[in-house]
Amino acid sequence: PAVLDKSGGQKPVLTQPALKGHPKFSKKFHDGGKARDKAIHQANLRLFCRICGNSFKTDEHNRRYPVHGPVDAKTQVLLRKKEKRVTSWPDLIARVFRIDVKADVDAIHPTEFCHNCWTIMHRKFSSAPCEVYFPRNATMEWHPHTPSCDICHTVRRGLKRKRHQPNVQLSKKLKTVLDQARQARQRKRRAHARISSKEVMKKITNCSKIHLGTNLLAVDFPAHFVKSISCQICEHILADPVETSCKHVFCRICILRCLKVMGSYCPSCRYPCFPTDLESPVKSFLSILNSLAVKCPAKECNEEVSLEKYNHHVPSHQESKKTFVLINKGGKPRQHLLSLTRKVQKHRLRELKMQVKAFADKEEGGDVKSVCLTLFLLALRARNEHRQANELEAIMQGRGSDLQPAVCLAIRVNTFLSCSQYHKMYRTVKAITGRQIFQPLHALRNAEKILLPGYHPFEWQPPLKNVSSNTDIGIIDGLSGLSSSVDDYPVDTIAKRFRYDAALVSALKDMEEDILEGMRSQDLDDYLNGPFTVVVKESCDGMGDVSEKHGSGPAVPEKAVRFSFTIMKITIAHGSQNVKVFEEAKPNSELCCKPLCLMLADESDHETLTAILSPLIAEREAMKSSELKLEMEGIPRTFKFIFRGTGYDEKLVREVEGLEASGSVY
Repeated sequence: PAVLDKSGGQKPVLTQPALKGHPKFSKKFHDGGKARDKAIHQANLRLFCRICGNSFKTDEHNRRYPVHGPVDAKTQVLLRKKEKRVTSWPDLIARVFRIDVKADVDAIHPTEFCHNCWTIMHRKFSSAPCEVYFPRNATMEWHPHTPSCDICHTVRRGLKRKRHQPNVQLSKKLKTVLDQARQARQRKRRAHARISSKEVMKKITNCSKIHLGTNLLAVDFPAHFVKSISCQICEHILADPVETSCKHVFCRICILRCLKVMGSYCPSCRYPCFPTDLESPVKSFLSILNSLAVKCPAKECNEEVSLEKYNHHVPSHQESKKTFVLINKGGKPRQHLLSLTRKVQKHRLRELKMQVKAFADKEEGGDVKSVCLTLFLLALRARNEHRQANELEAIMQGRGSDLQPAVCLAIRVNTFLSCSQYHKMYRTVKAITGRQIFQPLHALRNAEKILLPGYHPFEWQPPLKNVSSNTDIGIIDGLSGLSSSVDDYPVDTIAKRFRYDAALVSALKDMEEDILEGMRSQDLDDYLNGPFTVVVKESCDGMGDVSEKHGSGPAVPEKAVRFSFTIMKITIAHGSQNVKVFEEAKPNSELCCKPLCLMLADESDHETLTAILSPLIAEREAMKSSELKLEMEGIPRTFKFIFRGTGYDEKLVREVEGLEASGSVY
């Protein structure tokens, strides 16, 4: 518009409005562009697998699974079958692929994974042989969006190809020929790689001097059987065999050397594998392996020995120390450390102990304990066993840990706490500390069921006379079946007892390991004949004054009597002699004295004792003429009982036999 000049002249002056910048160069436009790029990047991420980084377009059925959330129904059934406690995808991915997806950000990481990774997780927990190739270092690393983002570039390139692809189709016949040629090349390449990798692994193991070749087998077995008993790395006969999680078997030294050099995957199927995953094969396979006959490699010896006895035979040759090496110390598959005695554990770990001690002296001022605990903690963390690791860390920091139900039960019994008193203590500790250190009462009751008689099934042949065949029976009332008075004598007391046969079965099951160890020491591992003869000592004595110092209980006698038994000796009739498999070393110890009946009565009250103990005596008399059938180590065993009443003191004997009190001529 024309505006008059201020100087007073009539000359109009043209004024132009200020120029506005193009919206493309404004800050608001740039911010919006960045947000749009991030949104596009986040959309592109949905096309890729979180674990391996492959595109979902390669799968014809477009099967995908969420990274977060509970596992699907099929996986849940498999995990429940294998008794695994994992219920969510993040825990399962961390366990199989060692990837922590709990801290993922949607703008950086994809939220789904492909069916191939799902299959690998299933193969990890199923017993089927693994055929999926997935090396340890194949997991994808994801980074925030940048102008030169590989993911967005890949998607754009795929779109361009799709837009500009020529509309020319090869004939079906030509396609088939090309596919066959490509598959043939791939097979040839894989076979060549397999042969070269086997040669490399044989060079790594270098065990030809310490392992026996399959040419030393005494029998010409089928090729498939020879392959099953030979190491898949060195192709020698398996020595100290171990099994991977994908069910392939190797010599221990061979697989450990390969894992150290080649990487953490199975040499046969390239499934992820770590030294901590190695386990001993099943016992039936080991027994077949140890029973194989092999020729002695010595020139002058034509003897054939079993693989189990090979190491006993080799030292008989003078040049054995120079030429032949023992295939395995002891001739048997190496046992797990925890199953060995303390002396053998010390011997096997001697070198490691010296190394740890040297490190502790140099770095930690001689504190070996803290070094060992830290190593154990790191091992637990490496296997994602965080619950045990947290408990161990709490112990190391002096914060304590949760107590087991059996320990809480022992605390409650030894401190004479009633159920209500223990429950009050449990709630108080939980409220103050915020942690459940003590276990609730229902957990204690479940632990108590296993420890008390009436938990293990058994059978009598012939059945006991006037005794129920029911085996699920625990604490019973000692006065059950009695009238309120016996021969006009009032029975005013409290008594609790176990059934005699159920208490004997519980005691025998507690001693199961000692009995089997005694049989092994007498070379009677496979003994299945004749019954075990069990000598039982019965004891009955007064417990003195047990009157309550406070409280108002029922009016009962202030003295108590306990009837108990001790298993003194167990023998087996082997041939013409009795072989002893167990004998109580400390027969007077309260640890081996099993309580059977506890009553509030005076030991000199003959009538009350007779009334309460008469059912026990009837059960004992019935057991004398019958045999007990009880399962031990999965094998039904037979037991006969001999009862000795040598645990009564002089006063009780006199009362029972109607003699005069002590001090008289006996």
